Amino acid sequence: MIEDVELLNAWKAGDRSAGARLFERHYASVLRFFYNKKAGATSKDLIQRTFLRCLEARDRIREGASFRAYLFGVARNVLLEHLRSVRRDNRRFDVMSTSIHDVSPQPTPNSLLAHKREVQLLMDALRRLPVELQIIIELYYWEHMSARELGVVIGVPEGTVRTRLRRARQLLERELREHAVSPQELETTLSGMRDWISQIRQQLRDDR
Repeated sequence: MIEDVELLNAWKAGDRSAGARLFERHYASVLRFFYNKKAGATSKDLIQRTFLRCLEARDRIREGASFRAYLFGVARNVLLEHLRSVRRDNRRFDVMSTSIHDVSPQPTPNSLLAHKREVQLLMDALRRLPVELQIIIELYYWEHMSARELGVVIGVPEGTVRTRLRRARQLLERELREHAVSPQELETTLSGMRDWISQIRQQLRDDR
């Protein structure tokens, strides 16, 4: 399989088909990125903005850089700009304290996932994390990104990513404890959290 770096080099050299192949390769991942964070916009709109920015800036991508990390860095910027634009109060938007739920309390419709209460609980808990921590934990579990890659995405050292990932897990567990309707539901969700997260990833891939 042709590596991202080869496609990126061909794209920068003028091969439009290489760019199209790059976008197709990563489309499902970017769709997952925006799925639980839309806050009033459509995933399609945010995805289009992301790929358009990559297209406009392709010549500025460093040689040898991870296209995937660069792509999610652009997606993060698109998301934060969107969230700042829809914030309805006058409070400052802080990625380490403001959550998607703060900006848009209505949950994302989960038509495919609605039959699993544990999945609903987990998705809602993720939306209640500070945006930066939601991004980190979802990219870690859904896209299997390393702390080093995540550092590139959000622009912080690898050690800082590890600290924030630990904090994200702690806050996620706290949210689950606060919103579970029964001890049994909490135990099922906590004990199978990795499996539930994997199930969400699989179903979002199937719902492209």
